[in-house]
Amino acid sequence: VQLVQSGGGSVQAGGSLRLSCAIFEYTSSVACLGWFRQTPGKKREGVAIIESDTSTRYDDSVKGRFTITKDSADNTLNLQMNSLKIEDTAMYYCAARAGSCRRWTLQELENLFGYWGQGTQVTVSS
Repeated sequence: VQLVQSGGGSVQAGGSLRLSCAIFEYTSSVACLGWFRQTPGKKREGVAIIESDTSTRYDDSVKGRFTITKDSADNTLNLQMNSLKIEDTAMYYCAARAGSCRRWTLQELENLFGYWGQGTQVTVSS
């Protein structure tokens, strides 16, 4: 499984950005996909995940503003980010896991994902 990210960039607070993650060599063992983010000096944190049955979970900090989706036709994972805040500034990573994420909280999942995208920077300014 290979993940190649696109999107991101710079935007003013209140604006929107869309991140995409193309999934190559996708297999049926991939049961959970997610987006994580990391700022300098901090641990990578879970933002949103989507299970194979399309159920989703979000970190409280992005709930109602971010939407995670998966396009099964072209195996692309997306993160639509609206009403962006300065504190959303981070390097964003997509990730895939062979197995469900249901047993863990978002913050416990970071070490359980085996496949990662290359990362893309999102910068929100005032």
